[in-house]
Amino acid sequence: MAVRIRLKRMGAKKRPFYRLVVADSRYPRDGRFIETIGHYNPLAEPAEVKVDQEKALEWLRKGAQPSDTARKLLSQAGVMQRWHETRHAKPAPPAEGAGTAQG
Repeated sequence: MAVRIRLKRMGAKKRPFYRLVVADSRYPRDGRFIETIGHYNPLAEPAEVKVDQEKALEWLRKGAQPSDTARKLLSQAGVMQRWHETRHAKPAPPAEGAGTAQG
């Protein structure tokens, strides 16, 4: 199952509003989804982007791939920065005295 983070269109005709959802890539754009992790309102001035960062990071850890637009919105919300920091963080050096025999 290929899981994607993508936009689901909501709202009235010519008044778009989008939800940022996690869905199986085989489902239609406005069809079934697994979880909502945020929303995007392009008509607000400035455009409103709200993302639950913890849910988004959890899905990225599980292997969900964001669409191009979703990746851009996640970057604006600061999620992609945190994701890259956690993936490329250097492991902490062992504490001094750890692993030595006391005797």
